Amino acid sequence: MIFFSSILTFSWALFVSLFAIPSIIQVAHKKQILDIPNNRRQHLFDTPRLGGLAIFAGFISSILLFGEIDNAVQKLIASTIIIFFIGLKDDMVSVSAFKKFFVQILAASIIVFLGDIKIDDFQGVLSITLIPEGIAYLFTLVVVLGITNAFNLIDGLDGLAGSIALFACLIYSGIFFIVGGGEYVPYVLVCLCLAGALIGFLKYNLHKAKIFMGDTGSLISGFIIAFLAIKIVLIPQRMNYEQYPIIALAIAPIVIPIADTLRVFILRILASSSPFSPDNNHLHHRLLGLGLSQLSIVGLVLLYTLLNVFCVIWFSWLNITTLLVLMALSVIFVIIIIEIMFKKRSRSCIKNI
Repeated sequence: MIFFSSILTFSWALFVSLFAIPSIIQVAHKKQILDIPNNRRQHLFDTPRLGGLAIFAGFISSILLFGEIDNAVQKLIASTIIIFFIGLKDDMVSVSAFKKFFVQILAASIIVFLGDIKIDDFQGVLSITLIPEGIAYLFTLVVVLGITNAFNLIDGLDGLAGSIALFACLIYSGIFFIVGGGEYVPYVLVCLCLAGALIGFLKYNLHKAKIFMGDTGSLISGFIIAFLAIKIVLIPQRMNYEQYPIIALAIAPIVIPIADTLRVFILRILASSSPFSPDNNHLHHRLLGLGLSQLSIVGLVLLYTLLNVFCVIWFSWLNITTLLVLMALSVIFVIIIIEIMFKKRSRSCIKNI
């Protein structure tokens, strides 16, 4: 039964997204709802930014038709609709960062408080287990907002955010099915709904992109991924924490967006700028500066993510704190190598002028 439901949810979301995109591109050009090239953009031509419409349509129609809707999924659907409208408004007429953040808090509060999902057990990370309820709710809100905005911020390259989100969905669906068991089927279907919608979108978004996901798509994708990551962390432990590092498995597929967001926030604060002010300091900007193509960058990010997931599984016998520290050191090492290579190339270019 789950196999049939999985095929239906995935296929419906895929075909809705796939067939919606051409019409959206046509309307966006006609109404001039386009992303104009500038010094921060990597594209050369005016490009529609309403791809999130197709992602939303594929996901929401599929989950409502073929999904298994428990209380948490019901609240996710309601929250996603709210995120959709603020993202769509920002794609059509600019919305202030404060208004976007306020709406994100509202949407996150629905799944955290009304959906009753909260990270109240650190599972031995830094020797911490249970934490007070108030802190648990606050921490979970921060996690949802952080992951949502991480996907929004990393959406600066053809196919990058969509590919990472797709990869995370596929990995999470496997974790829910293998570790969670039958009671987690609703979340397997959520993963497959978003995965199908993203594949339909990525057909038109990989370099050279004919459409971008815009804030609508990046916020929706990041928000749903945040929900799924937290639900994975909350899977009841069938083994003790040191045998099955569930937190590390939840973080591994999305470590690049998280690390890049923390990195640019630190750089902006050190430069006495707002953490939310746009710039060209993301990792994908650095990799472009090294001469890599957009498709190569997407491929490298996915390869690193895959290796990260395999390493977490391979070294699952390690203490959870040790495993997370090693994951963090791995990301920091990669970032430092990229920065050194970028600065060396920049100096070389200046000397040749």
